[in-house]
Amino acid sequence: MGEKDEYRLLDIKDAITCIDKKVSLIGVIIQCGFPKTTKGTDYFCTIKIVDESYQKPGLSVNMFAKHFEMLPHVASFGDIIQLSNVMMKTHGGAVYAVFNKKFSTFAVYNGNDNEGLLPYQTYPIFIQRDVDKKLITRLRKWFIDLHFDEELEEGRFVDLACKVIHVQEFKGELMGFLWDGTDAHPSSISSRLEDEKNNPLPLQPEQLHLSRGILSTFPTLGTVLRVVFDQGTKEHGLHLLHIGKWMKFINVYCDVNGGFWRGVFTSSTKFRYTHDKDRLVLERQRLYNEREGLKFGRNPYWSFPQTFPITEVNYKDLPVVTLMDILTYPEVTARFLCVVRVVAMYPWQAKDFSFNGIYRVRLTLEDATARIHAYLYGKDGIKLFGDQPAIDVLTRKRNALLGVAMNDDGKQVEDGIARNPPWLQCCLKSYYLDKSDIWGSRHYRLYDTRLVVD
Repeated sequence: MGEKDEYRLLDIKDAITCIDKKVSLIGVIIQCGFPKTTKGTDYFCTIKIVDESYQKPGLSVNMFAKHFEMLPHVASFGDIIQLSNVMMKTHGGAVYAVFNKKFSTFAVYNGNDNEGLLPYQTYPIFIQRDVDKKLITRLRKWFIDLHFDEELEEGRFVDLACKVIHVQEFKGELMGFLWDGTDAHPSSISSRLEDEKNNPLPLQPEQLHLSRGILSTFPTLGTVLRVVFDQGTKEHGLHLLHIGKWMKFINVYCDVNGGFWRGVFTSSTKFRYTHDKDRLVLERQRLYNEREGLKFGRNPYWSFPQTFPITEVNYKDLPVVTLMDILTYPEVTARFLCVVRVVAMYPWQAKDFSFNGIYRVRLTLEDATARIHAYLYGKDGIKLFGDQPAIDVLTRKRNALLGVAMNDDGKQVEDGIARNPPWLQCCLKSYYLDKSDIWGSRHYRLYDTRLVVD
């Protein structure tokens, strides 16, 4: 860096000393905000850039343009932007640059070292010089070895470092699917047991269920977090998410919807490039690979050191699989061993579990990867609950499965207490109801599993 031509391209560390002056500089884009309109008719977005001289915290550049199309459309984080005649300003002790639509100009280049040296987007009247090409080549080589120290923040707004695995629109709602190889902390279940009749817990957080074909592209280990765009961001948000890319998302609002963790991209959310050689990405990938190779690696992380000893199964030698493994299994019929939580049952009252002495119960099971319905029928119900136990005994067993709070007298605590169902082992088998539509009529049944609580 530091070479000069008539534009006098500055290092960022030198540019930040030129308060209230116009400067020209070049840097790597590591962060980008959502485009939005100003109080007038202009469009606005903020990007953050770094170079060899100024890696932390990076320089924010406020970009203004007459039309949305004239703002930088960053194809990938890690791309390079050259800025000419931007004004350096300071506010609250922080220095930033302002791109003026009347006299500033820019060009954006691919950050990949294998690409050419021509910009893929330019602002009107931009002129490229030979010295630009030398700096672009230097920045590309430098950025390959750059690492960021990322830390997650606790609270309602969090930072996430994830891989984008899918993007889809559901009835006007744009949703991104993010994955980092880890298991999300299981959320408490706030719904009442009786809600399962008219307002059952959803099997997927999105309005329109994903097809098996799409689910088959998802990793079968680790939580896939659904993230939606709020009204102020969805119009211009899609082009910022690149399937297959690792990205850092800053200030993502998190909540729980139907017992699922959900993220929301708001106008304060920022996006930061995280390349495949970043230490955080490499560490996540290493831990994921190690976990895949462990005997108990597919057990939910939050079930360790062991599952709650409330069930016994007949097929302990079967390898434990996740519910996503089951959903995407290539054969319709198969048998599985899982570690799950029972988050809902229907019917919910113990007295209705059997009809004419035959058990008929629908269980809602979940682990860190998915949620499914599994049916309990006939002799499998006898195996789980016992042969026609007293209603109070059956109610206690139901409460143990569902994590219903009990008081010191052993009585059920009424509404207002969220449930945290225990982790347990169970055997599942898949089957179909219609030979002409074996995948569409595929169901799951719990079998050969015994509840060992009184």
